[in-house]
Amino acid sequence: MSEEKQTVEQNETEEQEIIEEQAAADEQQEETNESELLQNQINELQGLLEEKENKLLRVQADFENYKRRSRLEMEASQKYRSQNIVTDLLPALDSFERALQVEADNEQTKSLLQGMEMVHRQLVEALKKEGVEAIEAVGQEFDPNLHQAVMQAEDENYGSNIVVEEMQKGYKLKDRVIRPSMVKVNQ
Repeated sequence: MSEEKQTVEQNETEEQEIIEEQAAADEQQEETNESELLQNQINELQGLLEEKENKLLRVQADFENYKRRSRLEMEASQKYRSQNIVTDLLPALDSFERALQVEADNEQTKSLLQGMEMVHRQLVEALKKEGVEAIEAVGQEFDPNLHQAVMQAEDENYGSNIVVEEMQKGYKLKDRVIRPSMVKVNQ
């Protein structure tokens, strides 16, 4: 019996070991499953975090671009704020210049012309303060960005493609052409 007892005890021990091994394997399997589940959650959250960080970076970049565009638009608006009024004043300035070319034949006309010259000078100075300047034309090479050719001439005193005569003055506001000069160009 002792052998039987030993065999039974051995069987029980083996069964106990198998049960313990099975329990350990089950426990390890649960830990592995739980670990994999946690790792999957971590990976998912990291992906979500990266996505949110990228979105944040894009929003920040868009905002910086918006601020830069707004600043540039504000600067341009400030720089050219007087363009409309200057454009409206140019015909009056042209009329002044034509009136000043009249010959004075008596003292009253001379006095009137002197007054007009003073007003003209003040108007020109006010426009200069705003950044308006006349475009140089006569004797300059024709530039389609600055000049509008309305006639052609053949003058041996000037080279080819040189402005011979200015029909109407052109003006620039800072670096922007408000009105091109109307010119006669040598062929």
